[in-house]
Amino acid sequence: MKNSMTFLILTGWLFLTLTSCENEKKEFLVTDKTISVYTTADSSDLRFDKTEGFTFKELKQPLETQVCIFVEPDKTFQTFLGIGGAITDASAEVYAKLSPEKQTQLMEAYFDKNEGNAYTVIRTNMNSCDFSSDMYTYVSDGDKDLMSFNIEHDKKFKIPMIKQAVKLAPDSKLYFSPWSPPAYMKSNKNMLKGGALLPEYFDTWARYYVKFIESYKKEGLDFWGLTIQNEPMATQIWESCIYTAEEERDFLKDHLGPTLAKNGLGNKKIIIWDHNRDLITQRVNTILEDKKAAQYVWGVGFHWYENWTGGNMMFDNVGEVNLLYPEKNLIFTEGCADSYHPDRLHSWTNAEKYGRSMINDFNKGTVAWTDWNILLDETGGPNHVGNFCFAPVHADLRTGELVFTPSYYYIGHFSKFVKEGAKRVSCVSSRSHLLTTSFINPDGKLITIVMNPTDKAIKYNLCVGIQAAEINIPARAIQTIVL
Repeated sequence: MKNSMTFLILTGWLFLTLTSCENEKKEFLVTDKTISVYTTADSSDLRFDKTEGFTFKELKQPLETQVCIFVEPDKTFQTFLGIGGAITDASAEVYAKLSPEKQTQLMEAYFDKNEGNAYTVIRTNMNSCDFSSDMYTYVSDGDKDLMSFNIEHDKKFKIPMIKQAVKLAPDSKLYFSPWSPPAYMKSNKNMLKGGALLPEYFDTWARYYVKFIESYKKEGLDFWGLTIQNEPMATQIWESCIYTAEEERDFLKDHLGPTLAKNGLGNKKIIIWDHNRDLITQRVNTILEDKKAAQYVWGVGFHWYENWTGGNMMFDNVGEVNLLYPEKNLIFTEGCADSYHPDRLHSWTNAEKYGRSMINDFNKGTVAWTDWNILLDETGGPNHVGNFCFAPVHADLRTGELVFTPSYYYIGHFSKFVKEGAKRVSCVSSRSHLLTTSFINPDGKLITIVMNPTDKAIKYNLCVGIQAAEINIPARAIQTIVL
């Protein structure tokens, strides 16, 4: 009995000693870390400006007067997939008009993993969209058997540009979205202004996806995934097609999903919804509560356009989907800051829309984030229906120069630093003035993004455990802290 008691005492002492050592080691390692802070700020020349020399000090109990960013690296959430943008017909047509030097500059600015924004996600369109110079499909009118299917149209501009992107970022996730089936397949006999896919063409349209994937594969481009329909509840003046939640569900489970699987394409990631945050839960519940449909769904795509001008961007709806179906992935599939106007080319407000959305979307469980056109011209186009918009980079084709807007830099504060496979970690601000999110990369680096949308500089403490480093963020600025 005495020996047993001695053993228990020694075991307990050893456990407490080891635990104490682990805690001391953790604090020592945090204290010993170096910090690099990268800053982009309005009314300044700061663009990814790097500063160092920050040190950690003990801060067990912050005061009410101290602004703090609390990071808990041991509390992890979703796995990060990537960030990118769309190579549309418009982007590719503008790109083709640039000099070789400017083409190289643009692609490296987006896709170079060391000097650029390190994009790893690419979206493109199947058939024409609003950001195409013309309206087109890949088949002759009325061809139900798809015997005339070919992608010659895409070989001129879009495919060459995508190939250059993939060359720089070979691990990119390439996915596509249709804006409309050919007119003969639709109830309104028009690719524009909504309409619905006619039931007699459900199988034909499903095989159309297969043809598109296989045709791009022959060009050396392998699609990672697809969305079923861009904005399925929007009747637009441009290419559009309406699916109710039940129609999207039934097309997926009875036609598209089985057709892809039958043709050896069951590994392609299928994304449902691909529209705004407002109706996202109704769509998701309708589709994912059907087990036959849910088996084909990799994730849920969403845009930001509903209510974004009024400041209510409905982030909670995204978080609700994550709570309801944590086994499915959330991916932001499109966002454009504003309609184009040359006087707002350097709008800081546009950049802050990106920062606000990305921070909140990631904090609600999003794994990947895709911007809209990566390049447009000095008119915000080309666009065959006059829907001219901003892009992070514009080409002034009159001078041949590239214009990098503040939005490009705000996106880069995420895409340059957070790597595929990173885990989002717990990160909150003690003040609503500062927005923040944080990830731990596969190499162990802790990446924390802090955004200050106010007109005043703010001093804050980056707190990890009981250690804190004091950092200043300028007014109207975004920072990435690498620990």
